[in-house]
Amino acid sequence: MSVPPPSDGPSEPAAPSGFDEAARQATDAAGWVEQNWSTWLSTGLRIALILIVAIVLRMLVRRALTKLIARMNRSAQAVEGTALGGLLVNAERRRQRSEAIGSVLRSVASFLILGTAGLMILGAFKINLAPLLASAGVAGVAIGFGARNLVTDFLSGVFMIMEDQYGVGDSIDAGVASGEVIEVGLRVTKLRGDDGEIWYVRNGEIKRIGNLSQGWATAAVDVTVRPTEDLDRVRKVIGEVADGLAKAEPWNEQLWGPVEILGLTEVLLDSMTVRLSAKTMPGKALGVERELRWRIKHAFDAAGIRIVGGLPLPADESPAADPAASVAPPSALASPTSPQSLAASPIPPPANLTK
Repeated sequence: MSVPPPSDGPSEPAAPSGFDEAARQATDAAGWVEQNWSTWLSTGLRIALILIVAIVLRMLVRRALTKLIARMNRSAQAVEGTALGGLLVNAERRRQRSEAIGSVLRSVASFLILGTAGLMILGAFKINLAPLLASAGVAGVAIGFGARNLVTDFLSGVFMIMEDQYGVGDSIDAGVASGEVIEVGLRVTKLRGDDGEIWYVRNGEIKRIGNLSQGWATAAVDVTVRPTEDLDRVRKVIGEVADGLAKAEPWNEQLWGPVEILGLTEVLLDSMTVRLSAKTMPGKALGVERELRWRIKHAFDAAGIRIVGGLPLPADESPAADPAASVAPPSALASPTSPQSLAASPIPPPANLTK
């Protein structure tokens, strides 16, 4: 067995293996970074480009929609200053309608642009989008099924606004409630009733709408007179009243056509009814009817034409008294042989008392 030779001095420590391992890992990391930095750079630039394009596109679309809505409002205000604009244009209605449409369009545009950008960014990270899209589809179906009433209200409101079925200031009959529209929303429509109450009607509950403020309205007036009146004279007086109403302010603007005498609608033993009709501005039919009745009553009083239930008959035309009213009814006592007369006659005294 050989013995190692003795050393002349102390032995030197061996180089640590940890330093070599750290150097090797650093070299591998540097190599990995060197191999992948181009991929990272291209991915980062792609994501930055996607974000920049999405933000710029969203800004341009929203600005274009805002300018379009502002142009619609300016055109409404320009027409409102004219005589025709006062009849056909409601600035507040046009403003709310355009703002609602603009809000919907801006929201839809932002959702589409940003949603598409998000999907493109996930695709840039090499993420499989198929499971994500499938999960989003299932979640959307579940949410839509649970909030179907809300979705129905929203979609109904969008179509009502886009089709201009009604607007602020219109008088409508929505079936579940009726009144004047004071606010139009995407989910709820606010109405003010005839007694001042405010109705909140969900758009999805409105199955039919009767708009009383679009197009034109019809004012119909029935005049009931005695059957002994001269029809030609009645027609002449009513025609004069109609001509005067068509020339007076502000009725000349509210009337969109001449007042027509349609003729007799009812003839009875004690009355006959003459019907009038006129085409008016929307929502002004009731006022025109009241003014027509007022003027016709004054004209009939001046012409001596009596309406049924109007002025009382004068004394010279009162019906004569019934001559039989002063005659007493026949009495059963007038006949001496009637049972009543016999019962009322004095009883004769007995025969023995007369002797």
